[in-house]
Amino acid sequence: MGSTEPAWLLAARRLLGTREAAGAANNGTILGWAKLLGLKVLGIAYNADSVPWCGLFVAHCLKAAGIDLSNMKVAVRAKAWATWGANLGASVLAPGAILVFDREGGGHVAFYVGEDATHYHVLGGNQGDKVSIMRLAKGRCIARRWPRGVPVLGRPVYLSASGVPVSGNEA
Repeated sequence: MGSTEPAWLLAARRLLGTREAAGAANNGTILGWAKLLGLKVLGIAYNADSVPWCGLFVAHCLKAAGIDLSNMKVAVRAKAWATWGANLGASVLAPGAILVFDREGGGHVAFYVGEDATHYHVLGGNQGDKVSIMRLAKGRCIARRWPRGVPVLGRPVYLSASGVPVSGNEA
């Protein structure tokens, strides 16, 4: 973690380990993010942490860093992030980039923290039902985004694959 990381990635790092509640219960912290963001940003009424919350997590961290989300229509849907902000090429990724992935039955969105030869290392919500860092196959990535009008800080970060779990389905 370096001082050049954008504020939204620092906000995300502070939430590492936040978990869904087991069973029918709900984590009040996660539901609190939804309440603060509201229907206009989320696009749906969000009332249970059993509903996929990776997009909610990304929106919460960006909003906490003062990023304008007024153009986001359905933040809770991972693939909605594929057209938000500005496009970022794979060769100019920097920590905090928003990566959108395809998965069976939907998508996933998380923040870039680095990469190895075959996988992106991403910090995201709803990864193993918690906020965590996992590896997702580069071939699943369908979009790389950055908040429009915000300078890109940093450059690609190459990491070892050792010890970081691979995720196959973030549902």
